[in-house]
Amino acid sequence: MSKVKTSFFCQNCGTQYAKWQGQCNACKEWNTIAEEIIQKQEKVAWKSEPTSGGKAPRPLKINEIDSTQEIRMDTTDGELNRVLGGGIVPGSLILLGGEPGIGKSTLLLQISLKLPYKTLYVSGEESQKQIKMRAERITPNGDNCYILTETKTQNIFKQIEAIQPEIVIIDSIQTLHTDYIESTAGSISQIRETTAELIKFAKETNIPVILIGHITKDGNIAGPKILEHMVDTVLQFEGDRNHVYRILRALKNRFGSTAELGIYEMLGSGLREVSNPSEILISHKDEEMSGTAIATTMEGMRPLMIEIQSLVSTAVYGTPQRSTTGYNAKRLNMILAVLEKRAGFRLGAKDVFLNVTGGISVDDPAIDLAVVAAILSSNEDIPVTKGFCFAGEVGLSGEIRPVNRVDQRIQEAEKLGFNTIFVSKYNKIALKNAGIKIELVAKIEDVASILFG
Repeated sequence: MSKVKTSFFCQNCGTQYAKWQGQCNACKEWNTIAEEIIQKQEKVAWKSEPTSGGKAPRPLKINEIDSTQEIRMDTTDGELNRVLGGGIVPGSLILLGGEPGIGKSTLLLQISLKLPYKTLYVSGEESQKQIKMRAERITPNGDNCYILTETKTQNIFKQIEAIQPEIVIIDSIQTLHTDYIESTAGSISQIRETTAELIKFAKETNIPVILIGHITKDGNIAGPKILEHMVDTVLQFEGDRNHVYRILRALKNRFGSTAELGIYEMLGSGLREVSNPSEILISHKDEEMSGTAIATTMEGMRPLMIEIQSLVSTAVYGTPQRSTTGYNAKRLNMILAVLEKRAGFRLGAKDVFLNVTGGISVDDPAIDLAVVAAILSSNEDIPVTKGFCFAGEVGLSGEIRPVNRVDQRIQEAEKLGFNTIFVSKYNKIALKNAGIKIELVAKIEDVASILFG
């Protein structure tokens, strides 16, 4: 037997050390370095098929490589397809992370039950009966879905050879372990080695693998940072468990954009795709209230209508409060300074509270104009006229700057029944005969005079 080899790894960032030390040099955390056994056996878990003629692959010139467009696998889920960039790329490795109980397993189980491809769902956290109970609640049919409760990668690969699935789902990567690393499941070494085995399997068989990953209390995916570098796509499933809406976004995507967004509604029968997100982001009320304004924002290629709420009141404690939810606090301070200096509104001695409804965070500068409208509406205690919406960035001199994709924003506002949209007069608008009034404004004073006379 070969001598057992050990090394020391930081449990926070995965950096390897030859000996123990108190502080990690990479992430500066204390007492996170632990010893792990790293001796591996000579053989590997997944044996690749021999190449034709036994020849090793040779380097090719870039113009010699076949550039045929890869056919993506349709997941039958419009939101997931959008975030992935059109579907699952064969042979890719996808990592899905999120808070405990947010719905990661539910999302992948319901997709695997509806997929037209033979799917192997491997769970290391639930028994087959538990998964069956959840599957019956989601959908009664699932002829192409096979359930396996196993944590050892060698046994998983044996079942893969027997079943020959077209997609493999692992729930979760932190529960897997391999015989070739003598450490506990979930450790740095095990996560790195089991992921490497799955990558080797996916690339050589062209079968995509979807992994579920746990996250730490800081919101980062548990395990070494190299895990996110190894996979092709990293998806984040977000949302408050006290609310019914969930947001799926891509943090990394080698085959598509990372700006796309998918929205789901959590129901008793599983997750429902929300094809029109504006229905959840705009509150429905019978009477007009001051301090609210509707903004058009873009998430990737998708236009959204969101509601901005503001409350401006006299500061009771001397020092005015500035509080925001879903919007950058420093940008709010900048807008308040512009309103005070350039437009003459005295807000320095008043509390200002700002909220983006729906529980989402927006960093699109195009919502600045709606923020200004909401703040002035609350300050004057005059409601913004129903049917008005806004798309414009506010500059430091008080000018309304143009925003990108203005035509798509206008079309979305028109589709949802708004009758007037405020945009910068410097925007180049290609739309002809729009069914919505386009109000061109140059300065904050122009907006205030139209809204409040």
